[in-house]
Order: sequence, then structure tokens, then C-alpha cells
Amino acid sequence: DTATAAADKAILFKQGVKEIGHRHQITASFMAKWNKDLPGCSGHIHQSLWKEGTNVFAFSESGEPSDIFKHFLAGQLYCLPHILPMLAPTVNSYKRLVPGSWAPTHVTWGYDNRTCAYRIIESTGSSARIETRVSGSDTNPYLAIAASLASGLYGIENELPLDTDPIIGNAYDMQDLVTLPTNLKEATLKMQESEVAEALFGSTFVDHFCTSRLWEWRQYSESVSDWELKRYFEII
Repeated sequence: DTATAAADKAILFKQGVKEIGHRHQITASFMAKWNKDLPGCSGHIHQSLWKEGTNVFAFSESGEPSDIFKHFLAGQLYCLPHILPMLAPTVNSYKRLVPGSWAPTHVTWGYDNRTCAYRIIESTGSSARIETRVSGSDTNPYLAIAASLASGLYGIENELPLDTDPIIGNAYDMQDLVTLPTNLKEATLKMQESEVAEALFGSTFVDHFCTSRLWEWRQYSESVSDWELKRYFEII
């Protein structure tokens, strides 16, 4: 669907699941990682651009991606570290973005590679698309889709070159890759100081959103977790 309608449907789905679960005495959660022994809950975003009924991301018959596709992907790769809190907005989000979790830890892309931040689905027709694998089920769909779309358009407007090679194999094992921030504070401070984020969304939004995320981090920092009690209560 279109971007706004897709976000509407995501919100409706989440609310519907919660209400149906409540009727059956079940609590449905969309935390990114509610149990360390289970896989995380993702909120992947599949994207393509269309013009006059044609998918402009479609590959040529020889397997070559279009220039628009390459600029769009390059923009997403470039902007990702600057707008990460819009895709990973909670303290818990970063418990999912760990090695071996089928969620990315680096700024990477690859063809049908589920260890990368961006998975490319190659096609000569309508199914050609980019899958953003960073976002979890805990995102605000409107902000996550806006972050993805704005990043891609930034790449097109600035004709950014796709100057990194696709990852072949396990991205977790690769060396010398750009690493994503590992917690909400680190990610938010980078966004707060980023000229890229301000160019994409304006200083008013960036200041308000980052202030809310740093407030969230402070609440977390001041709390005493069950892990701390189990770890330290008796032995110290």
C-alpha cells in the first residue's frame, strides 16, 4: 500500500491483536525483545518506488539495478546511524539488535541476506524492493516509515553513490563495518547532534523527539531491575 495507509494498517493490526487477546485473557505485547531466550519481534519495512504504474526499483533483464534504486539504498545506508531512534525507539529495542539474532548490528546490505540491515529482493518486475530489517515491532509505524522514506529520498536528491559492496555470507562475522549504536542513549545523542537528521526532519522535531528518548533513558537508568536484585542482593 502507500506509505501512510501502510502505517494506518500497522497501527490497526497492533490494536486489533491487543483487543482480541484481551477478550481471551491474553496480553499481547509488541516489545522488540521480551525474552532473551526467544527471537525478537521485528517490524520490517518493505519499500519500492512507483511511477505511472511501474516499479522504478525493478532490475534490468541483465540483473542491473536502476540508478534510482542505488541512490535510494545509498541514502538509507548513509542516514541510518543518524535516525536510528526512529527505527529503534525504546531501551528494549537494542536487546534485539545483537549478533546472531536475525536483526542487524551494522550498516550493511545484501541480496536476500537476512543478516544485513537492508535485504534486497531482486526482480525485473513489481516485486523488486528493499526490506529494512532494523525496525522492531515496538516502533511507531509512521515515524519508522518516514525515516526510511526520507533517507532514501535524501540519497536520490543528493545522488549518493552506492559505494559499498553487498554482503555475501554472515554479516555478523564481517570486519571493518560501520557499527550501529548499541543503546538508546548512544543512538539518541548521535541523532540529536546530527545535521543529517535536522535536514531530514527539521530542528523542532529532532529536538522534541530526542528529548523524549533521553527522558526514557533516564527513567531506565534510575530503575533497579530484577537482574540486579538477583545478581547482587544476597552476595554483596
